[in-house]
Amino acid sequence: MKKHKKPAPVHSRQSTSEAFVTVLQHNFDYLQGWERTARSWEDTEGVHQMRVAFRRMRSALVTFRTAVPQELTRPWSQEMRWLAGQLGDARDLDVFIDEALGTVAGKLQLEGEEELLALIQARRATAYDKVRSMLDSERYAVFKKDFGKWLEDQNWLHEDIGRKRQKRLHSNIVPFSRSVLDKLERRVLARGSQIDVGSQDEMHQLRIECKKLRYAAEFFSPVFNGMVEFIAHMRGLQDLLGVMNDVRVMPSLLEGLFTNGSDRKATEYAGGVVGWRTREYYELLNTFDDRWNEFVNAKHPWWKKSAIVR
Repeated sequence: MKKHKKPAPVHSRQSTSEAFVTVLQHNFDYLQGWERTARSWEDTEGVHQMRVAFRRMRSALVTFRTAVPQELTRPWSQEMRWLAGQLGDARDLDVFIDEALGTVAGKLQLEGEEELLALIQARRATAYDKVRSMLDSERYAVFKKDFGKWLEDQNWLHEDIGRKRQKRLHSNIVPFSRSVLDKLERRVLARGSQIDVGSQDEMHQLRIECKKLRYAAEFFSPVFNGMVEFIAHMRGLQDLLGVMNDVRVMPSLLEGLFTNGSDRKATEYAGGVVGWRTREYYELLNTFDDRWNEFVNAKHPWWKKSAIVR
């Protein structure tokens, strides 16, 4: 299956409930389309795109929670979190091999590159066993069957969720999407405006809020002209925060990998890789203000009447 960037076919004439189904069904289908590819690291996009699909669906449940309450969606969110977690080790190791090791290949004046790669690949083989076990599990099969039925039956429409939520579900998606995008953007601004860029915890929280806004902007991008440009203005900031996250997970990724003295060369080379990647991050960090200002100054198309796609 080929990766595509087309958003769910949400449109401005839909109700909030119809848009909710459209977003979830689109990503649910996308998830299943990558299952075969995810069974092997020959194409690392398999695991990557399945994780992305799970993340988008969980984000959609949060994005629409003022219409479909969390008490109805929490079991699905928790199950998706567990299933996506079974892909986590494989994805982190793919990124380490492709990006961290790939970036420094031939640049470090250290021995141990081949030894470290062999250790990481052995760990990745175990991680992909975990992926295949999840894909073949009854738990995943039950999730697909039950979640697909939940979407088909639109059970939330038949629940006692209160008059306000019922009205919101049946109302047009445009005012709902405007409200959501405004709220999520304010949360990003609140996190980033006075941030201590030296704090990994604060930067990690900013990364989470940016992802929520990015996914919501993608969900509603077919509704408003100009959303693609708005998302593009977030890309530089998200790239920086992505490198930070790669650096942040490296210690846990490498923990327990080196078990005896024969791993000395691999250990030293791993230290060089971590140092190189950390230096890259701090060089990028010097550009934080420019990346932040690009996001802050981005135009908000969702409030222009002329931007609504009819």
